[in-house]
Amino acid sequence: MTTRRICRKKEAEHEFAHAEKLWGPFTEISRMSLELLIAKHQFSVLCGDLLYLDKRWYVTHTGLLNIAKRKRCSGIRVRPVREFSDPNNSRYAFQATVFKSRVCKGFTGYGDADPLNVSPVVHGAEMRVAETRAVNRALRKAYGIGICSVEEIGSFAGPAKTERETRKLPPQPVNGNGSNGNGTRVRDRLCQIIRQHQLDATLVKSYAVDFCGTKTLREATRDQVENFVVHLADWAEKDRNALLCQLNSYLRPQEGAA
Repeated sequence: MTTRRICRKKEAEHEFAHAEKLWGPFTEISRMSLELLIAKHQFSVLCGDLLYLDKRWYVTHTGLLNIAKRKRCSGIRVRPVREFSDPNNSRYAFQATVFKSRVCKGFTGYGDADPLNVSPVVHGAEMRVAETRAVNRALRKAYGIGICSVEEIGSFAGPAKTERETRKLPPQPVNGNGSNGNGTRVRDRLCQIIRQHQLDATLVKSYAVDFCGTKTLREATRDQVENFVVHLADWAEKDRNALLCQLNSYLRPQEGAA
C-alpha cells in the first residue's frame, strides 16, 4: 500500500510538472483542483484528458472516453433529435445514453450545435460537434464529472494576437502569395486551432513542414497549407490525444541535437 501511494504521488508530481510547463504558473485553487481531479478520476494531462482555459479546468472528449474505458462502460447509445434539428441551417441536436453496466437503466445527455455556438474552425462539422457534446454530457452524468467538457463550450474566439506562440505560425508569405486575404484567413484559422486545442506552435510548424513535404513552410503552396489546416483541425477534433503523440515525436531530434 505504501509503495502504491508513493507511485501515485510521483505520477501526480509528473502531471503537475507537465501541466505547469503548458499552462502555469497556477493559482493555489487551480493546483488543488488539478490534484483533486487526478486523485478522484485518474485524469492525465499527459494523455490529453484535461485542458486549462481562462483559469478553469475542462475535461476533454478523450478524457471522458478514457474514464469510461477504465470503468468498463457497457455501451453508449446515440440518436439524433430531429425535432430540434435543422440540417438546412447546420443546426443539429443529439441524445446520448451511457450504460455503465448491462443492468444500468442509462444516463442521458443532450447536445446541440449550430454555426453560432461552435468555433469557426469546425464550421461544416456541426453534426459531429453536437454528437460529441451529447456523449460528453451523458458521460459526465454517468461518472460524476463536475467540470464542463471543453467540447461543450462555444467558440474560443478570444484575443488571439496577444499570445506569443500564435505569432510563430505560419510565416506570412505562402509561396509568395501570403499577403492577400486568403493567406491571412488560413494563417488566422491555424492560429485558432493552436489556441483552441492548446497545441505547441513550434511542433505544429515542424509537422506542417513534414506534411507539406517541403524544407521550410515558406516553400509550401497555399493549397498545401490549406490542406494541412483542414487535416489538423479534423484530427484535433476527433482524437487530440493521438495528435499530441504525433506532435511530440518532433521533439526527439531537437533533444538529441542538444
